[in-house]
Amino acid sequence: MSQHGRDLPPDTLAGKRQRFIEKQRALHPERTDVAAGLGSDGRPGPPRGEGPPNRHGLPKLPVAQRRVPNWPVLDLGHQPDVPLSAWRLQVDGLVENPLALDWAAYQALPQVEEASDFHCVTGWSRMDMVWRGVRLRDLCELVVPQDAARFVLFTAYDRAPGTDIPYTTSIPLVRALDPDVLVAHAVDGAPLAREHGGPARVITPRLYAWKGAKWIARITFLAEDDPGFWEVRGYSNSADPWSDDRYSGAPPPGANSLEPIF
Repeated sequence: MSQHGRDLPPDTLAGKRQRFIEKQRALHPERTDVAAGLGSDGRPGPPRGEGPPNRHGLPKLPVAQRRVPNWPVLDLGHQPDVPLSAWRLQVDGLVENPLALDWAAYQALPQVEEASDFHCVTGWSRMDMVWRGVRLRDLCELVVPQDAARFVLFTAYDRAPGTDIPYTTSIPLVRALDPDVLVAHAVDGAPLAREHGGPARVITPRLYAWKGAKWIARITFLAEDDPGFWEVRGYSNSADPWSDDRYSGAPPPGANSLEPIF
């Protein structure tokens, strides 16, 4: 879904965050377009961070992140209330067997528990969260992506306030097949709370967390990438936490303004 009207209403939370991203790109050119020259492992250089190796052999705490004991809430300013009776997950695009799952059908799929860390692009990390849900690669086995499929687009139930723009984000299919990428409905032994994307959200532990759409409504397989809501507004499309890979594109005029945004 192409993102039209990239400038958001300035007085909304999403509009203020867009201006924050513009300023951060100006302040931190070293974090902008980091992935312009990716190596064979998909990373522009050796993984950076501190602490012992995590489950994937990467430093436990990625570069320029800080550990937090709580779980901050970030969204567009809209937290949709999706009753389980109305929840649907559509899986479509370049697949042989498109699906439309209600809650019962989703719960009937093989369920797994995965412990992983959660890295937010705003600079905090919450460690050792235990998620329950369905592996995205198991959904792939059900829908059978066509040979032309190379990317996965996530569309959420939420909208940017004052617009009809849904939250979207995309990742390469090869990253969607990582075994820790889930459509999750529970965390740390409890149902996923509404403010954190309940009833179900995507998690992408080896990418910054905005790549895992909250309030997931649709998963679409594509031949070409379709950068999502924040990717067209200044966040990096590759989003590698161990490369400090946060922003993309040249800051627009006025990005160095000292005007407060919060």
